[in-house]
Amino acid sequence: MSKDYYSLLGVDKTASKEEIKKAFRKKAQQYHPDKKDGDEAKFKEINEAYTVLSNDQKKAQYDQFGSASSGGGGGQGQGFGGFDFSQFTQNGNGQDFDFDLGDLFGSVFGGRNRRRRGGDISVDITLSFEESIRGIQKDLNIQTNSGKSEKISFKIPAGIDNGESLRITGRGESIEGGDPGDLYVRMHVTPHKVLRKEGHHLVMDLSVKLSDAILGTKINIETLDGNVKLKIPKGITHGEILRLRNHGVKLSNSTQGDLLIRVSIEMPKSLSKKSKKLIEELREEGI
Repeated sequence: MSKDYYSLLGVDKTASKEEIKKAFRKKAQQYHPDKKDGDEAKFKEINEAYTVLSNDQKKAQYDQFGSASSGGGGGQGQGFGGFDFSQFTQNGNGQDFDFDLGDLFGSVFGGRNRRRRGGDISVDITLSFEESIRGIQKDLNIQTNSGKSEKISFKIPAGIDNGESLRITGRGESIEGGDPGDLYVRMHVTPHKVLRKEGHHLVMDLSVKLSDAILGTKINIETLDGNVKLKIPKGITHGEILRLRNHGVKLSNSTQGDLLIRVSIEMPKSLSKKSKKLIEELREEGI
């Protein structure tokens, strides 16, 4: 006995193509196997009905003979020759379904075209500034589908930025008969009190007294490799940049960025009579 395709879609024999399409979309969403209360057998039936009723030639044959088996047919196991793809948008832009085109085919064809895939997991972790610059091995506990806690280890590369995400393939949610999703780890880097990152270099601002800028001196500065005595050459100007090589982000085993020190010259807010007299003498000399 042939199936009543009109009843399967819940439409009359006089229904228009648009009404048939609308009914199919509603039924497909209701019975899709990925939904909690879905029904794969019912889903295949309504697809079979739509494949016939959306095709003028097959529909006419079905209306006349109660079957559309010749020329592609409406029987069990038929293909998608009459399927209207225009109603689907794979990336979710304007689609009415809560599944994508790959999920639809994966269910109908039993996964021959595309395996079903578990959901992705997103977690946030906090790194110190030094950890983000040097890179570090981290352990993370994530919850599995069964509710158990699973420990995973992964390496965070040197120079990762605040807000950047690291993708760990296959460590997301698992799904029976399909591939697991991915794990995305978002980084939150704690700011350093002195240093900041610009590309593969580290940058800091250094305030220098006017007398030291004129005469030159040595100043202890903080780096990620410890304290370093920095030489301030005499006559340095405001805004000039000094460079400490190989104190930045390590790009490879042989390459590393630098530490850039931007000099800011402090201007005295008040002067003693003696200092003022000396400066006036310098001005008279054209210095």
